[in-house]
Amino acid sequence: MSVTKKEVEKIAELAKLKFSEEELENFTHQMNDILKYMEKLNELNTDNVEPLSHPIESTNVFRNDELKSSISTNEALKNAPLADENYFKVPKVIQDKNK
Repeated sequence: MSVTKKEVEKIAELAKLKFSEEELENFTHQMNDILKYMEKLNELNTDNVEPLSHPIESTNVFRNDELKSSISTNEALKNAPLADENYFKVPKVIQDKNK
């Protein structure tokens, strides 16, 4: 399998990239070298190799979900610099475009 200069031009166009003729020639050569190297993988015997969903085996590192009590609203707001009955008060950071 190999790619042509025309195909490299199309890939560059899809990626919204512009290259000189020299760069296109260079990328065509590099992409063909990569594809030749990848073809070597077809020579490997993979008959007794199980497919992997992930290259590294790992276990779930998340903690178990446990129902726990939460702090009250008053306790959450007691150290707030500005607070309303049930909410933190913060300075306005979004401005109206129409003003």
